[in-house]
This record gives sequence, structure tokens and C-alpha cells, in this order.
Amino acid sequence: MRKEYDFSKGKRGAYNGKTKRQVTINLDEGTISYFKALAEETGISYQNLINLYLRDCATSEKKPSISWQKTGS
Repeated sequence: MRKEYDFSKGKRGAYNGKTKRQVTINLDEGTISYFKALAEETGISYQNLINLYLRDCATSEKKPSISWQKTGS
């Protein structure tokens, strides 16, 4: 590793469009436990596993296989 690096030709925020965005999401304990156990098996963090799964769903345009009942209002 160098003692000093030259960033004079660097561009601020050059990779901003390619990074992840932090969000807050509420997940039930069973879902978290499942992904944490899978993380132990695979050596991939559970956050990355959740991201990979959601990306796969988005890429393949997978729709949830559940139906919601509307309540009277």
C-alpha cells in the first residue's frame, strides 16, 4: 500500500449510481432467522442474501403468490 495517493484526476461521486441505497424494512423474526441460517451455510451475509433474492425476484418479475382480502370500510 502506498503512503500517498493522487486523487487530483478523480471524479467525486463517479460510482454513486452503482452503489446500494440504505432503506429501513420491517421483517418478521422467522424470515430473519431463515436468512441468517442460510448465511451461516453459505458464508454470505444475510443482508446480501436478502438483496440477492429480491434482485432475482425483480429481474425475473416474480409476483407474490398471495392474495389479500379487502376489509370493509
